[in-house]
Amino acid sequence: MALGALAVGGALVLDGAVGEPPDRLHPVAWFGRAVPDRAFRRPVLAGGVLALLWPLAAALAVGGAVALAGLVDPLAAAAVGALALFVTTSLRRLLATVRRVVALTESDLASARAELRALAGRDAAALSPGQVRSAAVESLAENLADGLVAPLLWYGVCAAAAGLAGVGAVGALAVGCGAAAWVKAVNTLDSMLGYRGRPVGRIPARLDDAVMWVPARASALLLAAATGRPGALLRARSWLSAVPSPNSGWPMGTLAAALDVRLEKPGVYTLNPEGRFPDAAATRTALVRTGVAGLLAYGLAAVVTWS
Repeated sequence: MALGALAVGGALVLDGAVGEPPDRLHPVAWFGRAVPDRAFRRPVLAGGVLALLWPLAAALAVGGAVALAGLVDPLAAAAVGALALFVTTSLRRLLATVRRVVALTESDLASARAELRALAGRDAAALSPGQVRSAAVESLAENLADGLVAPLLWYGVCAAAAGLAGVGAVGALAVGCGAAAWVKAVNTLDSMLGYRGRPVGRIPARLDDAVMWVPARASALLLAAATGRPGALLRARSWLSAVPSPNSGWPMGTLAAALDVRLEKPGVYTLNPEGRFPDAAATRTALVRTGVAGLLAYGLAAVVTWS
């Protein structure tokens, strides 16, 4: 089996078995805490430097670790690559968190609102059960793109391109894992700085928008395939102008159309305005179909990196 596909399979097994390391042991959490977050004299320039150097440092560290392991044995490189993909992607934890929030909307709305904070950055104090489930489904679709499809897509594309360039199996794996780490670092940097509307986050946010452009649309395609609703892409397109992000509306809108549910962030946007907020059954269907879409993403990454 090709090293690239073996690393993808290993990452999938680790995600299924472990879910995600606790924050105190998670390299992505370490990276986030290491991001400088203070007042800069020239914040836009500082943000640009951070956007250039911080993700590059993550990519070099991860790619270098895979390459060094390859000096010992190619299978060691595959093992390190699997670990790298495991920590830069997430599926099981996302599904489990959404499932917990949905279950709580049926028994303990106050706890559901509190748990929602792990998924969506919005004031949940006055949200109805349907609105809480809406926020959970929105986060499910958006985080599929950010937390799984984006790292896997850039891993597969960059590893395949490196392989075609003749760098060898270990070299291609190192390049692909470095790309996955770079994407995860870009997204984490945006999460730490970009959402606050501060000048230092301006360039990181724009970089994240550019990096996520293709993965967001690829995620919409995967959701359309997983739900068996290819027409959902066309329906979603008509609602996207209301979503401030150039990317997140695609997977969210596709899932709203495929399930025929209303997804809404109060005062910001409404997707499928003629539908009803998702009930518990619709949300559970969203969980299953998003899980299928995630498995398709793993499978495609393995196929692309097989040779």
